[in-house]
Amino acid sequence: MFTINTQMLTNTVNMFAFLAVELTLLFLLISYAVGVLQLYIPPQKIQSILGAKKGKGYLIAALLGAITPFCSCSTIPFLKGLLRAKAGFGTMMVFLFASPLLNPIIIGLFFVTFGMKVTAFYFTIAMGVSVIAGYLLEKLGFEKYIREEAYLEPQSKGCSSSCSAKSKPVSKWFKVWQTTWSDFKKVLPYLIGGIALGSLIYGFMPTEFVARVANDNNPFAVPIAAVIGIPLYIRAEAVIPLSAALAAKGMGLGAVMALIIGSAGASLTEVILLKSIFKNQMIITFLVVILSMAMLAGYLYSYLF
Repeated sequence: MFTINTQMLTNTVNMFAFLAVELTLLFLLISYAVGVLQLYIPPQKIQSILGAKKGKGYLIAALLGAITPFCSCSTIPFLKGLLRAKAGFGTMMVFLFASPLLNPIIIGLFFVTFGMKVTAFYFTIAMGVSVIAGYLLEKLGFEKYIREEAYLEPQSKGCSSSCSAKSKPVSKWFKVWQTTWSDFKKVLPYLIGGIALGSLIYGFMPTEFVARVANDNNPFAVPIAAVIGIPLYIRAEAVIPLSAALAAKGMGLGAVMALIIGSAGASLTEVILLKSIFKNQMIITFLVVILSMAMLAGYLYSYLF
């Protein structure tokens, strides 16, 4: 019988406090950094780098995702900046898929924990599926599922025209901060809601249960692990050690691979934040891509290794 104990409650509260502080700081810092970059890199330059007309733009977007240490949630403010810079839709989606899965932290931990062969397999699957998914989504016209307001610069509340002449000029750095803060206030309810849900699942879902339903004897272990991974929001620093612990408890290695991709590639918090950018059709498609990637990697890993 499942019982709630003090340790579960403590874990939930600690995770909520940790994620609330960390993701708030990450969102503000990344949003501000993107705003500063836009001061020096014109939209035309970003369009040329991540332009959808050339095939190499997709690969560049994936490589850009691989060198940026973003988790699934902190990718969102960068995505907003790319939208406002009118970068290609397909390349933006490649970055959205690849960034949390291929960041240097998770690749380094993967190598230390599972070795070069498994790390190369993981990198190849994540990179390949991200590029293919971004290309196909653009060709299928999924850009229409971006919310119109996602392209708009937030309007800062300043002095009216009647008093503007009397006020001191606002520095460009402060204007970037105003945009950043306005963005943050819009996503704050989504952020807090997602963190709360993820923390509850983190605190009250025992690892023994995950290992029991996703062991080698269960033919549905891989899809179960992939589905469990999405609501079980875990930082890149924790997902690999946790996966190693689950493997030691009896979880199949293919299911472990699916769990890692599901938890690192998407989270409840990220999905809720994406509602400020995408319509429901695009959010469902995003989840389908992550789940498909997780299951493909899990089944292939089980077959090849």
